[in-house]
Amino acid sequence: MLYMPREEGQGLVEYALILVMVAIVVLVALAIVGPNVGNMFSNVISNL
Repeated sequence: MLYMPREEGQGLVEYALILVMVAIVVLVALAIVGPNVGNMFSNVISNL
């Protein structure tokens, strides 16, 4: 009972790591798909 580990911060760190990983996945997906979406919108606008 002399040493009680504090675990409040552990959950916050885990959530922060998950958010960082999700942000990285979203950025990579946008970098890969972004130019294709831009070309698609350009084609739609030019066909109007």
